[in-house]
Amino acid sequence: MTRPTLSLSHVTLRYEHGITALDDVTLDVAEGERVCILGPNGSGKSTLASVLCGLLAPDEGCVMLVGELACTSVGVDFDAYRRARRRLGLVFQNPDDQIVTSVVEEDVAFGPENLGVPSEQIGERVARELHRVALDRYAQADPSRLSGGQKQRVAIAGALAMEPQVLVLDEPGALLDVRGRRGIMRVMDKLHDAGTTIIHVTHFMEEALAADRVVILDKGRLVLQGTPQKVFSHSEELVSLGLEEPFVSRLAEALQARDVTVPWTCDEDQLLDSICSVTSEAMPADGQAKRPRDQLMRAREGSYRLAGASSEDAIRADSLSYSYGDTDAREDRRPALDGISFRIPRGSMTAIVGQTGSGKSTLLRLLCALEAPDAGTLVVDGIPSNGRRQRRQLHGHVGYVMQHPERQLFAETVWEDVAYGPTNLGLPAQEIERRCHEALALVGLLGRELSSPFHLSGGQQRLCALAGILAMEPRILVLDEPTAGLDPHGRAQLRAIITDIHARGTTVIQVTHSMDDAAMAEQVIVLNEGRVLLDGSPAEVFSPSTEQTLRESGLGLPDALAWAMRLEDAGVPVGTPLSIDELADAIANLVHEEVEHGL
Repeated sequence: MTRPTLSLSHVTLRYEHGITALDDVTLDVAEGERVCILGPNGSGKSTLASVLCGLLAPDEGCVMLVGELACTSVGVDFDAYRRARRRLGLVFQNPDDQIVTSVVEEDVAFGPENLGVPSEQIGERVARELHRVALDRYAQADPSRLSGGQKQRVAIAGALAMEPQVLVLDEPGALLDVRGRRGIMRVMDKLHDAGTTIIHVTHFMEEALAADRVVILDKGRLVLQGTPQKVFSHSEELVSLGLEEPFVSRLAEALQARDVTVPWTCDEDQLLDSICSVTSEAMPADGQAKRPRDQLMRAREGSYRLAGASSEDAIRADSLSYSYGDTDAREDRRPALDGISFRIPRGSMTAIVGQTGSGKSTLLRLLCALEAPDAGTLVVDGIPSNGRRQRRQLHGHVGYVMQHPERQLFAETVWEDVAYGPTNLGLPAQEIERRCHEALALVGLLGRELSSPFHLSGGQQRLCALAGILAMEPRILVLDEPTAGLDPHGRAQLRAIITDIHARGTTVIQVTHSMDDAAMAEQVIVLNEGRVLLDGSPAEVFSPSTEQTLRESGLGLPDALAWAMRLEDAGVPVGTPLSIDELADAIANLVHEEVEHGL
């Protein structure tokens, strides 16, 4: 057996306040192996990634990194760690944690420069990696002015420019659009084919299917490992850990629950073949379903459009424009929004989607009166936002949950943090107490009022920040990537909270990279290069006729609709489902229709 390139033996690591992040972890990674690490928030994934790339030394156990025995029972060998780190690359979950310069190409060059790479080779590496992550034209840009997804690509380019023997990626796609995540997966495929050892931490179950081995952590302990097929077959254990199976496996189970005979699998081609087989007898020779398609699926046109919303606009934008850069130098201004117009009815739920850098976060800042438009009109909750005094009025009307809401936390206790906003509104003490109590109950944090927000888990910190906004009882709630970086259980919990908030009459606007989340909204606005590309109900925005347009703009379709189109190509028409239940129902209709016709 070949010697592993990374080896941990009985590793334990503790943080302050008695928190055990890793508990007796033993793990070997072979040279050239691709390992995916999964686990709920707070399970120790990021800590394990930091140990594997030499950033953290454990309190107990032995660590061997790329041939260097860096930590033993005797102690830490700092020289061994320094030698090992020259061949180890890391991409943090938050790119702001590793971007160190004010020019993109200088940041990408930072690592190779510290490795002593000759200057002519550094230039070649920087150009190569910026092209690989599609940031060629941003070489001279200031990273602080880029979107979250663009910053992540800068961080990835910087890690790749070091040409590491082992590359560790901690949630590299959390802030990226569909195209960006696909691009990173292609990069990992190529690096893996070339022999690079890859450690990939992710909450996207589909990404784990490309790994040689999947490792699952819970409360700092390694609880399950094996091939993707083996690990994802433990569905009950995954659910108990707050995880989920990939879409293909969940679809197989949904079909089995509807008495459709297909095998459980996490192989898409196998399930597709099985569905084609069990539906084949329901399809006559002409390839048309025995039951007309419009009877297989409920009528969709307009079925989602603004159900329960009033005819009054919560948001009205007309020819809205905004640019970044020096206000006195027009040629240096970079347009983020270019003459966009749209309406958002009061009481509706709207999803804003678009590739990284399309203007989504900029638009949210305008909606929240944090910036003033350069041109055009923006009316929010009946108040024009062009003037400073008018924008100040909006601060009590609009609640803004940032892309990293946990960074909004600052107080010593959860209660103080949540009470900060309503206190600043000048409300009486009794009203502040009522609002804080209701907000904490809504997000499930009652009982943690006296805890420090900084001792909460990552998911709980996000809920605490949300509670602070909800306690102000905004009429419009704006969320920037609210589920990014959360495990499947955390995402489901936050979606349920947002649905509850919306049901109470609040206008909800959220930016998301999840097409499945967007499909659950009432209105979807698609931005591309600062302009409105599509605007309508999910049924109108996500359809076979818009697929090419969405893909060209770096997006995609909800998983259920993408699967329906594959089935259509294979001769199994199931309409245009936007959820896994609708897709499973449509397939089951075909199968059971066959039985009915055979009786």
